[in-house]
Amino acid sequence: MDDAEPTGIEVDGRAIAVRHRPGRSPGLVWLGGYRSDMKGTKAQALDAWAREHGIACTRHDYSGHGESGGAFVEGTISRWLAESLAVFRRFTDGKQILVGSSMGAWIALRMAQELHKAGEGARVGGLLLLAPAPDFTSELVEPKLTEAQREALESQGYFEKPSEYSPEPYIYTRALIEDGRANRVLEGIIDTHCPVHILQGMADPDVPYAHAMRLVEHLPVDDVTLSLIRDGDHRLSRPQDISLMLRVVASLVERAL
Repeated sequence: MDDAEPTGIEVDGRAIAVRHRPGRSPGLVWLGGYRSDMKGTKAQALDAWAREHGIACTRHDYSGHGESGGAFVEGTISRWLAESLAVFRRFTDGKQILVGSSMGAWIALRMAQELHKAGEGARVGGLLLLAPAPDFTSELVEPKLTEAQREALESQGYFEKPSEYSPEPYIYTRALIEDGRANRVLEGIIDTHCPVHILQGMADPDVPYAHAMRLVEHLPVDDVTLSLIRDGDHRLSRPQDISLMLRVVASLVERAL
């Protein structure tokens, strides 16, 4: 339970907080979004469902997030990907369903690619992508930069943007944006080698549903499902959204058996 202290794992000198619930496989691996943590509504609902069904569930906070160490402004997709792979390899066994929210969906896609390259692709039994934001730095942030933001990136290495979800502003660094280009996935076919289900709100102000539809074009034609939620926002944390998420998780677990 979240009241318990998380387990720690060190990745490249950074203390990464992990909450792992033992259970049967296929297990669930939660991958949170930019500036979110493993105590969010969806992450806790996923863990509670796993507990109820005796299924393994693993959550962690990227460096600079939640209970993990490290500075947020030093974070990049490559860094958070490396941490996620380390947690996956240290805490999970057998097949896993990767559940990625927003930026976490990008991390999940990159994990599937890297695990496949390493000969471990069979361990990914399915992907559930919630309001997926792959390549968001180059596709959603860079095109909208103002002249002042571009100057801030050049002169101080970052710029701030007000957040609708926190009193603290979003911080985007030059390192994050440059590293994002090296981790692009929307450039060719993304071979996940497993079923993929995407849940996307059509009223999402942060990631337009056209972005999810574009992602589908880069996935193999079979085993990909896109569910559009007409009144869904970016959080997808309403009771009906959580219920849908868990129904899809149950379906992916069943398919991976």
